Amino acid sequence: MEILLLGIYSGIVWLIFIKFKLLPWTRVSQVIVATIPVVGLTVMILLLNVVAPSSHDVRVINYIVQIVPQVTGQITEVPVHDNQFVKKGEVLFRIDSVPFALRVNQLEATLADTRAQVGQLGRELEAAQENTRSTRARLELADKRLTQNRELVDAGAGNVFDLEAAETDVQDLRAKVSAALAAEAQLRERLNARSGGEQAQVATIRAQLEQARWELEKTTVRALTDGFAINVQIRPGAFAAALPLRPVMTFVQADQQLYALYEQNELYVVEPGNEAEVAFPTLPGKILRAKVRAVIWAQGQGQLAPSGELPQSTAELPPGRFAVELEPEDSTVFLAAGARGMGAIYTNHAVPIHLLRKVFIRLGSYMNYLILKLH
Repeated sequence: MEILLLGIYSGIVWLIFIKFKLLPWTRVSQVIVATIPVVGLTVMILLLNVVAPSSHDVRVINYIVQIVPQVTGQITEVPVHDNQFVKKGEVLFRIDSVPFALRVNQLEATLADTRAQVGQLGRELEAAQENTRSTRARLELADKRLTQNRELVDAGAGNVFDLEAAETDVQDLRAKVSAALAAEAQLRERLNARSGGEQAQVATIRAQLEQARWELEKTTVRALTDGFAINVQIRPGAFAAALPLRPVMTFVQADQQLYALYEQNELYVVEPGNEAEVAFPTLPGKILRAKVRAVIWAQGQGQLAPSGELPQSTAELPPGRFAVELEPEDSTVFLAAGARGMGAIYTNHAVPIHLLRKVFIRLGSYMNYLILKLH
């Protein structure tokens, strides 16, 4: 752009001083002619860098998810291939589900058996309660006989041996009542042990069954969002382990973030909502319009890692750059993850000269058509 402006300026000077000789070509005029473009371009560029700052480091950032199965087993199917676009809910791969299905069947049978056992405990409790009632009735009868025998012995009309036998019967029945009450309490405790409104044994087996069903469902791994399956190296027969350090593929989500990096003093008039334009080598000749979503006033040099040592203050760190998050107006435009380009932000100040920056951006975009290498 500077060369174009100098060319136009040189043409005007040639017409005025050489072609039509409207002004004399003296030493003074030569100094003035040479000074004007230097001062003018300097002022223009310095002002432009404030009201329409540019960046040659605009980056496309995608969320990257390392796909790790939540269950362990042998892979039976991989319907996706490397670099394939996958929609949300589509299958990435499947793990052999037979062991997990057998586990579900086993727990379903165990749940049915446990429910039957709980029903049996209920019947046993009813039998124990009936046994307690009958034993208490016998004890009451034995107490009456014991009282009668004591009265007869005290009156001299009874047999001491009958009294002793009655006392023995009462003691024996009291022991049986205590045992019946203990058995009844034990059964009632087992039946009354509950979790979430359900008998404890049944709740335990049900929880195990739900876990087994969840594991069976997780044998089919699906995409949680739209994106691209990258580095798909697994094949049927491979073994997948539910270990965080052993991902089986990389998934690049379709959701993207666009950041432009600026020096610190380039952003003091930039505000959220300002218009912006971006050009990428992957899209030569095209301009992507955007808006400033936020200026991120934080970066890594503003953080000290926790340690047992004092912070080092002698080493000088280079001045850091801050990121500006941009929001593209057209979200359907494909942007390659990791692409880098150039861009500019148009503030609300000195709007007329924004045209120069727009021309710069467009020239840079068309320059992306050129592949400057000699081999």
